[in-house]
Amino acid sequence: MTRELLATLIIDFFVAFGVIIGGAIIGGIGAFLIGKPPLSVMHDLAGSLKIWAIVAAIGGTFDAITTIERGLFDGAHGDIFKTGFMILAALCGAHSGTLLIQWIVGEPLSS
Repeated sequence: MTRELLATLIIDFFVAFGVIIGGAIIGGIGAFLIGKPPLSVMHDLAGSLKIWAIVAAIGGTFDAITTIERGLFDGAHGDIFKTGFMILAALCGAHSGTLLIQWIVGEPLSS
């Protein structure tokens, strides 16, 4: 694993984590302003933002799909593994952010 790939994985993790945390907290502020229960809205947003956090972290779905296609049909198998690791890092970041929001709002943690 190269230093550049490791840096990319770390950034992907924290971008997905930040999308969940930021989206849930800012959404909770918005819910407060319109009179809805902020903690409940934060919990719901954390769950529904997961896929968007992953897409934001990997830079869009079409780039990842193109990379996987190139790896399959052009024989660049290293690209498939790199993209897979990027998606996995983003998944871990999004899930960690969701767990943190669940802990903050006092909901039971789902593993």
